[in-house]
Amino acid sequence: MPATSRRHRLFDAGFRAIAATRADRWLAPVAQGQGVILTFHHVDPAPPAAYAPNRLLTITPAFLDRVLVALEDRGFDLIGLDAVPDRLAEPGARPFAVLTFDDGYRDNVEHARPILQRHGAPWTLFVTSDFADGTGRLWWLELERAIGCLDRVRVPASEPGAPGFDLPARDAEEKSAAFAALYGHLRGGPESRLLRVIADLCAQAGFAPGELARELCLSWPDLRELARDPAVTIGAHTVSHPMLAKHDAETVRREIGHGRDRIAAELGRPVRHLSFPVGDPTSAGMREFALARAMGFSTAVTTRPGHLFPGHAGHLHALPRVSVNGYHQTEATLSALLSGVPFLAWNRLRRLNVG
Repeated sequence: MPATSRRHRLFDAGFRAIAATRADRWLAPVAQGQGVILTFHHVDPAPPAAYAPNRLLTITPAFLDRVLVALEDRGFDLIGLDAVPDRLAEPGARPFAVLTFDDGYRDNVEHARPILQRHGAPWTLFVTSDFADGTGRLWWLELERAIGCLDRVRVPASEPGAPGFDLPARDAEEKSAAFAALYGHLRGGPESRLLRVIADLCAQAGFAPGELARELCLSWPDLRELARDPAVTIGAHTVSHPMLAKHDAETVRREIGHGRDRIAAELGRPVRHLSFPVGDPTSAGMREFALARAMGFSTAVTTRPGHLFPGHAGHLHALPRVSVNGYHQTEATLSALLSGVPFLAWNRLRRLNVG
């Protein structure tokens, strides 16, 4: 069994155990934070194919509706990011939830927006300016599509000591294994090599790097139309979606600042919130948090998991989020995540030492 499948089976078992013991109810008073920021990417009704290595990034519209119903049933107030600092300064208030969508996908408008409107839910869309230009590199999706088109995945060794790859990709199982091997290897190295290797695979597969951004992401006219909706906040997600921690400080400033400025110019309004691309500790750290604060953002969000506690009021540029994962679209998972129980040890630590 692939490592990814084993990991998600373990997660499922943990969520079921929390539900079976009702720990999501009796531990919630100590585990649940003052609020939670939820992370979404794609919302699409189509069932996943047998080969779908990025499946974790997609939930169905029906599950998004269940998320909103669950938040309402559990007494969460749905608020926008602008309100987070004030709510963190109100201990004892009702819990709150913030809905954030990363990258700027068309399906967020086509499939998610009608559901959000039906529930009267405010939400934030974090936009990568190169994606809105139709030129950016959705490299994780490019890698998926390239391997999906190929019967064999060949990547020559590009430098002494670097491994080459010659992997079969004849069926869904082989394609999934090839994706996992290449993804893990490329994520661990320089981003320039990652982009170069995947561009070569795109060429082998018969499509151009950057093509998926035009196909999948909202354009500037789309975004201008969306920005007229008072329920929608448009935030920045850099120029090209790099793993910022792998780059020098000047590149980081340019990616964050130019991305924000481009969005502000196109939409004619200030951009106050930032989402760090990828957002894990290998992609954003203390340097990036400090830069976001110095550049005047009101908040900046990561993908580090956890609920929000009053102490986060002093660390608004390193806010954790809870990812709504396409592999785990169950009531047990949802109840566990909203209770905070899976993050209990992490959250207790954050209460003592936020950031």
